[in-house]
Amino acid sequence: MDAVINLARRLPVTDTESLQVLGDNDLLIHWNKPVRSPASSYSQQEWERLPAVLVLRQIKVTVEQPGFRVTSFYLITTLLDAEAYPASELADLYFQRWDVELFFRDIKTTMGMDILRCTTPDMVRKEILMHLIVYNGIRCLMREAATSQDKPIRRISFKGSVQALRQWEPHLNQAKLTRQERHELIGRLYESIAGKRVPERPGRSEPRVVKRRPKPYQLLTAPRHEMKVIPHRGKSRAKRA
Repeated sequence: MDAVINLARRLPVTDTESLQVLGDNDLLIHWNKPVRSPASSYSQQEWERLPAVLVLRQIKVTVEQPGFRVTSFYLITTLLDAEAYPASELADLYFQRWDVELFFRDIKTTMGMDILRCTTPDMVRKEILMHLIVYNGIRCLMREAATSQDKPIRRISFKGSVQALRQWEPHLNQAKLTRQERHELIGRLYESIAGKRVPERPGRSEPRVVKRRPKPYQLLTAPRHEMKVIPHRGKSRAKRA
């Protein structure tokens, strides 16, 4: 299995420490096997089966698009062939990882899983599991719609797909539908989902901020019958509360 990961905790290797210079900011390096400690998640037998040295590739990526949090970072990959896997293509591949963050936002914000309603551990697990089942079902529906309409799945809106599914669900659940009628309705549902497209936004910055300012009320930090409300709603007093 090959990987393209961000160099998060290790220090980057310099040109003099590398095994080979493949290009500008593109080095062939090696990582030694770490020392096992009692707190390690793997056993002694698993540690002994690991290779003593890993030969990897280190790429420094410079972010030229304004608005991003970093100006440069390092990638580590097992794809060692610089001609078959150019550094620029690997950087673009890692940039697509942002889609994963957007998928998390679809689950938490669009589907409303940011606030769980259940109060016991077992029911919380079931609630999370139901959200994941529904999310995967909607994603499968989006894939089928993209395939049938010959549209790129990355450009189909998840929220628009949820809205289309809610709109067409009463029609699909009619008991007197024939197989042909149901097939036609599903085809129209696919057309509706494929039509909910997100415009192409190359290099768009996604800062971790909120658009709306919160209201200057106190936080509910006690049961309602014990809560003491400060009459003045100023921000400084509300924070002290």
